[in-house]
Amino acid sequence: MATTSQHGTRSYAPGRQIRCPPVTGIGLLREGPLHASVKDWCARPGDRAEVRVDRWVIDLVRVDGELVEIQTGGFGPLGPKLDALLDGHRMRIVHPVPAERRIVRVDDEGEVTRVGRSPRMPGAIAVFDKLVAFPSLLAHPHLTVEVLLCREDHVRSPAPTRVRRRTRDPGVRRLVEVLDSVELREPADALALLPEELHDAPFSTRELARALGCGVVLAQRVAYCLRALEMLLDAGKRGNAPLHKVAV
Repeated sequence: MATTSQHGTRSYAPGRQIRCPPVTGIGLLREGPLHASVKDWCARPGDRAEVRVDRWVIDLVRVDGELVEIQTGGFGPLGPKLDALLDGHRMRIVHPVPAERRIVRVDDEGEVTRVGRSPRMPGAIAVFDKLVAFPSLLAHPHLTVEVLLCREDHVRSPAPTRVRRRTRDPGVRRLVEVLDSVELREPADALALLPEELHDAPFSTRELARALGCGVVLAQRVAYCLRALEMLLDAGKRGNAPLHKVAV
């Protein structure tokens, strides 16, 4: 499936598996199934995997020298690596987010006991939940953040458990298919994830949440990131609610 942006078109084949033999086993033992699957999906002929660059281990190094890091969780741990390498290398953070998710419950023998569909996912804007760690870096000319919109299974135990009065329902994310991709190469690409209707008049964070179809906490992080990138400006208040407006 192709994603077209102002930077051009890039073509993908969902579900393709091009295995890239690692040159070292460093980091592989800590690799979860989602991370491993996304790395296989991203790999191209000629890529090198698990390569040491200076004192850092990089998930994939492209033939053209681009450094690719697969990040399934928060972006915070990447901070020191980016600080050390970004000025001298082109880098790409690949972040998978669920566009569609099934909850798959399995018993102790691995047999599926129940399958259900998860509520609506926020889509590409979910990346702001992670980008909040260093939003201004998106303005760096060497950095690309690639958001993969995935169909995934979240494999869990037969039922949630209670631990110290708290309900826990952990699981493992498994990639089924990559449906699409969105590249963020500059601040304007992040702004483009907002609906056009928000470009015409000031809006509150709650109005942003309604327009995006997400929770207020995620909308707050979207606004924070876009303000840090100078894509949103202060537009005063409506009552006690701060207002934002798109920078002209």
